[in-house]
Amino acid sequence: MEILTTLVIIIIIISIISTLLIAGKGDEGYSSSTKSNTTNLTLIYAIFIPIVLIALGIFIVFFA
Repeated sequence: MEILTTLVIIIIIISIISTLLIAGKGDEGYSSSTKSNTTNLTLIYAIFIPIVLIALGIFIVFFA
């Protein structure tokens, strides 16, 4: 049991170090891609939320 605990602690330490090393590298086009992704997600939600609400209303009226 002591070996497993030690192994888990070692894996956690390696994971933290790896995450910090990867996080240190910046992406040059991050802000433009983020704006594009946010716009796309907003459009998807703006289209599908009304459709889902209409479908829910139809379901309630006819099947409930």
